[in-house]
Amino acid sequence: PAHSGKGVGRALCEYSVEWARTSGFRAMQFNAVVETNVHAVKLYESIGFEVIGTFPEGFHHPTEGYVGLHIMHKAL
Repeated sequence: PAHSGKGVGRALCEYSVEWARTSGFRAMQFNAVVETNVHAVKLYESIGFEVIGTFPEGFHHPTEGYVGLHIMHKAL
């Protein structure tokens, strides 16, 4: 929480994408993004990831019960 909203997550994601691209990878994929984590989903979408599937009720959220897990993909 102390670093929330300061761009740390974005910087890490952008660095990872660039490293993967220059290392010859053709794509990146997150296999388990909790659908109720809207900040993460929006961040990943803003750098070019898209939801390619969702496992319904794949995660037991402590306050929201069972929620879906997104698979997010980005071609490099």
